[in-house]
Amino acid sequence: MRGKMAEKYEIDSTDKKIIKLLEKDARMPFLEMARKIGVSGGTIHQRVEKLKEAGIIIGSSIKVDYAKLGHGVVVLLGLHLVNARDIHKVIDKLEKMDEIVEAYYTTGDYALIVKIMVKDINHFHEFLIGKIQMIKEIQSTESFISLKQVIDKSLNV
Repeated sequence: MRGKMAEKYEIDSTDKKIIKLLEKDARMPFLEMARKIGVSGGTIHQRVEKLKEAGIIIGSSIKVDYAKLGHGVVVLLGLHLVNARDIHKVIDKLEKMDEIVEAYYTTGDYALIVKIMVKDINHFHEFLIGKIQMIKEIQSTESFISLKQVIDKSLNV
C-alpha cells in the first residue's frame, strides 16, 4: 500500500514546511510546528501520518558528532571490482564492517564508493590493509581523505 499511496500523494506548501522543520529537528513537538506554520496541532499530526503512509517520511534520526566520539577522519573510498558480477558479495562483506557508514553503487570509474569513519590515519591504514584489501573480489581502491566537511544540508523540496 505504501507504494501506491506514494505515487498519488502530492505535497503542498504545508507539507514542505513540515518536512523542513522535521529535518532540522525530528523531535520538535507537533504543537510547536503548528505555531510556526500557522495551523492546528491536529493538522500537523494528520499531515505527518499521511507523509509516513506515503513513504515520504521514512524515519527520524539525530545527528551525532562522531569526531567527539573519537572517529574524526572521514574517507571516501572508490572500489574497482575484479568482476562486476561480484557486486552483491562485496556489498555483503562491506555491510559487516563498522567503519563503513554509507555505500553507493555507481557509474563511472568505481563500482562502489564507500564512506568510512575512522579514528585517525593509522586506523584507516589498518582498516584498508586488514579488511578491504582482504576481499578478493576487490581489484583496487582509491582513497579520498576529507580535510573538512564544507556543506551539510537537506534537499530543498
